[in-house]
Amino acid sequence: MVLIMLNDKLIIETAELINKYINHPSLDKSIYLSNKKRNVYLKNEGLQYTKSFKMRGAFSKILRLTEEEIKRGVVAISSGNHGVAVSYVCKLLNIENVLIFVPKNTPNSKIERIKYFGAKLIIDGATYDDAHSIGMEYVKKHNMVFVDAYYEDPYIYAGQGTIGLEILNENRNIDSIVVPIGGGGLITGIATIAKTINPNIKIIGVQTEACPAMKAALNDNKHYIDYPSDDSICDALIGGVGKLAFEKASTLIDDILIVKESTIKKATNHMITKEKYISEPSSCVVVAALMDYPDYNFGKNIALVISGSNINENLMLDILNEYSK
Repeated sequence: MVLIMLNDKLIIETAELINKYINHPSLDKSIYLSNKKRNVYLKNEGLQYTKSFKMRGAFSKILRLTEEEIKRGVVAISSGNHGVAVSYVCKLLNIENVLIFVPKNTPNSKIERIKYFGAKLIIDGATYDDAHSIGMEYVKKHNMVFVDAYYEDPYIYAGQGTIGLEILNENRNIDSIVVPIGGGGLITGIATIAKTINPNIKIIGVQTEACPAMKAALNDNKHYIDYPSDDSICDALIGGVGKLAFEKASTLIDDILIVKESTIKKATNHMITKEKYISEPSSCVVVAALMDYPDYNFGKNIALVISGSNINENLMLDILNEYSK
């Protein structure tokens, strides 16, 4: 068995592999978040066909599956966006035996997309961690191929890392990249390539106060596979952290900022009404970081990774109504 390592070479190879299948959103300078001291650029992964960055990792993994693996069938476990991506990628590549596990709190917008692209859907478990336990038992019992959302598959991480490559290929003057952290695959992939291109770049993660799993893992020097959380509008950022992400975090992540749920709502409203992006709260945490930490030294040129736009429509209307009063 060949040991695959997550590194800049793998990310560059992956970028070439998935290039024709994905969109490449340009950095969009925000006139509202920028000022005389800083330039803020938005990398909007909500412009992908499945409305999130997860397409990148899904293509990276599934394009590399053997015929034997495809025959066994594909399983993914997701809070929503990863499931949508796997369902879409498999449809595009004519892979028919596809099963997606999601928890009961998954937004309808994501459930509808998973179904639309043709995967069989199992909704079970109160939280993502619950769904993960249920799904992994199924994978072991039926010997299907598991397409990992974030835990330790370097191909998944490399797919997400292509975002960092695109950011710095477009603008080498970026001083910091600010990234939402859920399981940690996104920030780890981005940091791996970004730190290789520019060792001085700052990689800043952002988590909701409802589930600061990676922050706690680093503080406690303990890998939290599961992590308790409070109620949150950030369904994609709830749960534990990936094994590979935890192992690499101390050398790749410069800081993790914890933002308030109330500020995330404010940031989501800002993205919709000012930036004209329909963005899900889990991606708006990076905007919330600018709001909650006005004196933080992000540098002169800041790239914010807007990870997805699959917001529940009722939540979106509630937030807009709240801020229109």
